[in-house]
Amino acid sequence: MKKILFVLAVTAVLAGCKTKEPLYYHGQYNAVVYNYFKSDDMTVSEQVEVLEELINTAKAKNKNIAPGVHAHLGMLYFELGNANLGLEHFNIETELFPESKQYIDFLVNSAKGKS
Repeated sequence: MKKILFVLAVTAVLAGCKTKEPLYYHGQYNAVVYNYFKSDDMTVSEQVEVLEELINTAKAKNKNIAPGVHAHLGMLYFELGNANLGLEHFNIETELFPESKQYIDFLVNSAKGKS
């Protein structure tokens, strides 16, 4: 009887250990942000390529893009002088995450001040 209870207890514990999939797909986003601030290993263009690939991979895998990915990509496009793509990604960020609107507005105003 003790063996049966032990086996049931172990089974119950292991059944509760099932891992959940993350809510958002981050891909190499953390590496891009790190390289953005370090600015030694990757150019801005390379960072854009990685983020575009991350977005395409997430779409292909039917995953949700992590918060901040489109905002960061928009900021990078502004740095490259492509304001249209920058604004497009800022708009996507606010559509996906409406709570980011104030921050995106700040970024847009800052970018307009630089141009």
